[in-house]
Amino acid sequence: MSRSAPQILLPDWPAPPGVHAVVTLRGGGVSQGPYASLNLGIHVGDDRAAVAENRRRLGQALALPAEPAWMEQVHGAEVCALPVRGSLPSADAAIARTAGEVAVVQVADCLPVLFAARAGGAVAAAHAGWRGLAAGVLEATVRALGVPPAQLLAWLGPAIGAAHFEVGAEVRGAFLAQDPAAAAAFLPNSRGRWQCDLVQLARARLRRAGVTALYGDSPCTYADPQRFFSHRRAAPCGRMAALIWLG
Repeated sequence: MSRSAPQILLPDWPAPPGVHAVVTLRGGGVSQGPYASLNLGIHVGDDRAAVAENRRRLGQALALPAEPAWMEQVHGAEVCALPVRGSLPSADAAIARTAGEVAVVQVADCLPVLFAARAGGAVAAAHAGWRGLAAGVLEATVRALGVPPAQLLAWLGPAIGAAHFEVGAEVRGAFLAQDPAAAAAFLPNSRGRWQCDLVQLARARLRRAGVTALYGDSPCTYADPQRFFSHRRAAPCGRMAALIWLG
């Protein structure tokens, strides 16, 4: 087993005191093969004991106050409010308002977005692939937080970059049907398809929802195999996690 500590990325944003946030990288775990090494996804075909050990190591390294709320993500717009009694619902965003609850989303090209109220007291994590974005997962998270959008901070984490995210006309059409200005996030390529800027789409939708304090340079997961898992680059693969909690 690897003895290195889990590798992490800390958001660069002016979060208020008591807000803790982190995105994991792919190093510092025990998984092997395409899941090497800090795979946190139990659903991708990796050895379950290895994933359990990776999650244990992460919790220990970060001194997490509780086990993260590992939801079943379905590329939709459902928002889960923590704590949840019993099994976690299928959802693509989670909100925590009390200390000791850890909101988490798993990603491997999709965009993780972390939210924090400027005054503290509420945080959220959202999983925004193109389907979730088009379905309104970010707007649903903003509404569910119950904080005036101008009083929210949002940090956009690592995701697949436009140079590597090729999509068909149906994806472009789904966004243009809602906002013609979304055309700026799609560039035609030589194969008759489109290069999609997921981060640009997310930023535009957050601004329209009233969230203007946006942070994060969103490095490309596809272009950096040393640090990031990427489903588009190599499937099957592991999953990283974006976590946020109060404490």
